Amino acid sequence: MRTSKSLSVFLTLMMVVPFLLHAQDDNKYPMYWVHEDKVMPSMQADYEKVAKMLTDKCTEFNVDIPGWITTSSIDARYLYVTPIKSLGDIANANAGFGDLREKMGAEAFDQMFADMNKCYTAHGDYVITMDKELTYMPDGITQTPEGEDYRKFYYLHSTPSKIGKLRKKMMAIKELYQSKGSKSSYRVYRSGFGTMGDFYMVAIASKDAVSFEVNGAANDKLLGEDAKPLFAEVMKYVTKMEEVTGAMRPDLAYTPNISN
Repeated sequence: MRTSKSLSVFLTLMMVVPFLLHAQDDNKYPMYWVHEDKVMPSMQADYEKVAKMLTDKCTEFNVDIPGWITTSSIDARYLYVTPIKSLGDIANANAGFGDLREKMGAEAFDQMFADMNKCYTAHGDYVITMDKELTYMPDGITQTPEGEDYRKFYYLHSTPSKIGKLRKKMMAIKELYQSKGSKSSYRVYRSGFGTMGDFYMVAIASKDAVSFEVNGAANDKLLGEDAKPLFAEVMKYVTKMEEVTGAMRPDLAYTPNISN
């Protein structure tokens, strides 16, 4: 039993220490706690009603927890994204919900989450880090560009042995965008603690689906033939690519009023 426990602790440290070392420079690699709900399509209306109630109650009582932005996707996933400095911030946020339970009343609070639990098949928490060195936003980095709530997410899955080489090839893409003066911005996130497998996720914001296609076509023309071999090099280190369409949901987001 003692050997087994020691091995478990060792393996946990092997997972957490590299994550913490990578996250030390939070200026280059800001961390985000993501809570993801995989909602049954038939229950989306019910789910959003409860999710809106949670947001409204947090606002009503000005709950002292970090705020979050919310994204929903066409495959009925809801992602609640909160900036954090360390894993301890997640525990502190969960403690803050205890305050909401006290203010709402235990029965009402528990019923709210019981109603939410009926709506999804799975949910979980993990951490991702934004890689500002790979991100291309010449007008300034922001997760919520004004007037651009439409989203495309590209998940580039790789392996532990290839992820470093993938990053180098993605840096070459950014350098091409810079040299051409591209107006198409994107953010890049790296998988972190709690995720299964290694991936980079590229997030692109736009006004709507039409604007996304028009801007994409213009950007392809600007990059020209120089882009093809660079993207081909990127794909050499990708084991699977997922494209997800979504939208920001400011109606399901929460920002505490720190002036109170």
